[in-house]
Amino acid sequence: MPATNCAAHGLRTSWIMDFSHKWRSFVLILQIGFTLASPRPAFSQTPTPSLDATEEAKIAKLLADSGAPSVSIAVVEHGQLAYAKAFGKASLDPNRPADAHTRYAIGSVSKQFTAAAILLIAEQGKLSLDDKVSKYFPELTRANEITIRELLSHTSGYEDYAPQDYMIPEWIKPTTPETILDQWAKKPLDFDPGTRWQYSNTNFVLAGRIFEKASGQQLMPFLKEKFFDPLGMNTAGDCSEDKTPEDAVAYTRYALGPARPALREGAGWYFAAGELCMTPSDLARWDSAFLHKKFLSTQSYVEFTKEVLLKDGDYTHHALGLEIEQRNNIPVVLHSGEVSGFLTLNEVFPTRDSAVIVCSNQDGVELIDPVADELANWVLKLENGNSDGPGSPAELQQVRNILEGLQKGQVDRSLFTSDMIFYFSPTAIQDIQSSLSPLGSLKSVTRTREGLRGGMTFRAYNLQFEKKSLILTVYLTPDGHYEQFLIMEEL
Repeated sequence: MPATNCAAHGLRTSWIMDFSHKWRSFVLILQIGFTLASPRPAFSQTPTPSLDATEEAKIAKLLADSGAPSVSIAVVEHGQLAYAKAFGKASLDPNRPADAHTRYAIGSVSKQFTAAAILLIAEQGKLSLDDKVSKYFPELTRANEITIRELLSHTSGYEDYAPQDYMIPEWIKPTTPETILDQWAKKPLDFDPGTRWQYSNTNFVLAGRIFEKASGQQLMPFLKEKFFDPLGMNTAGDCSEDKTPEDAVAYTRYALGPARPALREGAGWYFAAGELCMTPSDLARWDSAFLHKKFLSTQSYVEFTKEVLLKDGDYTHHALGLEIEQRNNIPVVLHSGEVSGFLTLNEVFPTRDSAVIVCSNQDGVELIDPVADELANWVLKLENGNSDGPGSPAELQQVRNILEGLQKGQVDRSLFTSDMIFYFSPTAIQDIQSSLSPLGSLKSVTRTREGLRGGMTFRAYNLQFEKKSLILTVYLTPDGHYEQFLIMEEL
């Protein structure tokens, strides 16, 4: 599945609609302008240990729980590769361990390389982001209305040729970019250009061919000459052309079954939409150069990272081959990737001069998100009161104990401030008990948000009872007492 539109991984379209467990929309990335310190030292070739044994054990457990063969990670701190390690197996049969030198397909993370190549030749005057498609491919649908910028931001209206999250028979056969465009970019548009955002791999196949026409060069050799070789990204290359016996083997999973060897896409399906393989460490080298604006002009970086708005001013949460989000008010520029048998997530934190990369050689499993969360929490040094993490077992158990007590009309007043004790009047206790008791046992307590306000820690929880879901909001004082404990109905 060439950079497919996966609801859980692939192209992270669901993050734009949901991002419900940790993320919120971020639309002012242009204003921060990636204002970092002056030039840093050259990228370190040997990462120094960053994660401690406890963090490594958490990642190893996430891998074991997922059933995936391997996960490989890299961390950039202070603009340098700080940590790189692989866990698990690059191949199950024959048994071959993964290590930091094992390559993975990065799927749609490749799109930012295509965008960067276009920006670089735009600096050379060979094209403009506002050029119409008709300048290069006049035979395509409404080519005189669609710009290169709209291709790179998924606002063109061209239908996606690869929305499925599993291998279909057509993808096993070789193809060409021209065949894809002839079949998919001559269809009626899904919407008028610039009026909606909708992920489409067709956009980037077309953008790649426009690059080649405008520059007179093939995309892959250009990436190698301008980016990979100068940055020391020695493992980066085309997955189908540069495959080596040391690469990770692709696996898939059917429902909760074991890892199975995955079918692979035929030649030509990747191209500019998701063609690249590399190690997490080499992707970290790219992230470091990205953070320090090493390969494009300042104005090009503005274009690269500026959110593209729709014609009516609505947000898209996308720049050029990049997603624009935030984590706990910290800007993050990110993209994920999925091709058959591989998942990748690349998150860059420009104001923290940091990045995290997670690669796995199995699709159909939720692994890269929780591993990236662990790494990001470590890198960003999120402290209590400034994290949207899931909450500690002790914290969740205390909330559960209070709720189960309230179902019985009981309150441990030592846990609450005087304000909250006032709130728990006899009428309040009676209403809480009579309304919660019929809901049955409390099945789960999940923290959904955390922040700071009024010198206290705010937390929100989802409560799942046998018969109903509720919402709980609390404020905790610095000494650990509850200043608020409000239970509300979820509509």
